[in-house]
Amino acid sequence: MGKQDTKRDDLGVQTLEQAYGKGVARAAARKRNHLGVTSEGRRAGAGTYTALAIVILIFMLPLYYAVSIASQDSTATQYGVEALKPGGGLLRNMAAAFQAMDFWNALGGTLFVSLIVSISTVFFSTLAGYSFAKLRFRGKNVLLTIVVGTMTIPQQLSVVPLYILANKAGLFGSLWAVIIPALVNAFGVFWMTQYLQDALPYELIEAARVDGASMFRTFLSVGVPAARPAAAMLFLFTFIGQWTNYFWPMLILGSNKNATLTLAAATLKGAHFTDYTLVMSGVVLTTLPLLLLFFVAGKQLVSGIMAGAVKG
Repeated sequence: MGKQDTKRDDLGVQTLEQAYGKGVARAAARKRNHLGVTSEGRRAGAGTYTALAIVILIFMLPLYYAVSIASQDSTATQYGVEALKPGGGLLRNMAAAFQAMDFWNALGGTLFVSLIVSISTVFFSTLAGYSFAKLRFRGKNVLLTIVVGTMTIPQQLSVVPLYILANKAGLFGSLWAVIIPALVNAFGVFWMTQYLQDALPYELIEAARVDGASMFRTFLSVGVPAARPAAAMLFLFTFIGQWTNYFWPMLILGSNKNATLTLAAATLKGAHFTDYTLVMSGVVLTTLPLLLLFFVAGKQLVSGIMAGAVKG
């Protein structure tokens, strides 16, 4: 009976959305959620909240440890159990790391790379996903299999040829050497293909073609609006991935070590002695913009993930 009631509730929300719009449907859904009922028709118990609290604590512990080390007043308390107790030097240490990292230059480079790669990945992945999901052409399944198969190749195997190509193209030490190889990726194509297969009915495409829209115009007018939830998720995940990227920039940027935040934070490590209060202050500075981004766009990220997980 519980599952049947849940299905009836879902159908009721969909009916409200069709009849009165999304605003009324959202209000009805919030009213139902306010009663404390999960999507499976069960009330969340103490065990659920305990498990969630434990998971949150596990994921928050490394961040807390980094902030705690960054706040130490002395290098003598940056190790072991003593480092778990926050000190009072966080702002002072972050200011020192800020200057040592050339923060604004590194922030500008990281934003430049992350934005261009994220926008490019979303556009090309949506275009390819639309083609694989809704267009009919010879070899479609073979090509999609090859694209997905490239996801199994470790990044380390492509480092040597990429390094040689970047050198011959005169891009060594340039941010474009980081951007160009990441303009599109197989995961983005696979994700958008899977999403558009269910989210975009053929009837809408056929209606647009009957109205005289070209293939690319149909993609812009019909495919892009349908792909927005998944595209938003892909944009944020790609942005975060590029923000925290270290391996390839470390190899290709050479002496330009302050070009991105991850490399700038790595320069805080000393040759003979490492002041981890300074290093962790750099880590906090590098992570802080991402935390702000997730705070602002976290709801859209979760809704995009859920939209991609629900079929039909």
